[in-house]
Amino acid sequence: MMPETLDGATLEKLISAAVAAPSFHNSQPWRFRLEPETATILVRAAGERGLRETDPLGRALHLSVGAAVFNLRVAVAHFGWEPVVRLLPVPAQPDLLASVRPAGPHRSVGVNRADLYQALWRRHSSRAPFSAHRPPGPVLTELNEAAHAEGATLYLPDTGETQRILRLTSEAEQRGVTDPARRAESRGWIHDGAADGLAPAALGPRDAADRLPMRDFSALRPERQLPSAVFERRPLIAVLSTAHDRRADWLRAGQALERVLLVATAHGVRASLLHQALEWPDLRWALRSTDGGPGYVQMLVRLGYGPQGPASPRIPAHQVLDRT
Repeated sequence: MMPETLDGATLEKLISAAVAAPSFHNSQPWRFRLEPETATILVRAAGERGLRETDPLGRALHLSVGAAVFNLRVAVAHFGWEPVVRLLPVPAQPDLLASVRPAGPHRSVGVNRADLYQALWRRHSSRAPFSAHRPPGPVLTELNEAAHAEGATLYLPDTGETQRILRLTSEAEQRGVTDPARRAESRGWIHDGAADGLAPAALGPRDAADRLPMRDFSALRPERQLPSAVFERRPLIAVLSTAHDRRADWLRAGQALERVLLVATAHGVRASLLHQALEWPDLRWALRSTDGGPGYVQMLVRLGYGPQGPASPRIPAHQVLDRT
């Protein structure tokens, strides 16, 4: 049943759902504020949690916030309201990335499957090996439709194109290893969190030294052999792209990404995000399909069946909610 008002307890549940979204290096670059007179939730970029070396333009930040906005939409609909969303609502406030107003009652099918709210609490990246069993065609079709509903495209490259994508990702990994500034930024996230009242390393990529599956995927190149017990030999990689590459497109891509991940989770499909090549402009451009396929690549998603990944620590909702 839809609550008559957006009370404090419900608001905190909405924000908790939003911050369950994935973010690059678990940076969680968002803040929220409620406008009481309109019951509108404002979603702002937390610039201090941006990745200045790996994400100087803020594209990854916008994708992360977009994913949080989608979770917020799902939660608002779960409580019975219609989520009315505006992206970049005030041009004079570039850090204000979106607003979400619970209007009611909920009537659209825009975020419904009914199980997405439960899925957002269970969605975790899995960096474990996946089985050789691929998700069936109808599930892959639904993932494609999920991306399309948010203004993005999800396609599955063939074997040759997948190998090319993996080679580019491997090259990006090697660049990152030899880039002192990026290494220092990653190390900084490893120790981040103490200032937020959490244990050291709680908010950064705690496994940054070994978290990136491409250290193993790089062995898929013909000249190297991959131990069969490490990762699947023929990974299923989905490419998420948009027709344009503006800030609004990045926010839409983040919403599309999270919708795809939640639908996958609802079907028991695991996923991990391969963002390494997207952090280098030339490699990101090279990720575009060689046959002139759809637009600008925003994310690579590895899909399959395997163990569920562990939950990443989250900043508590009350610490990212401005009440003044």
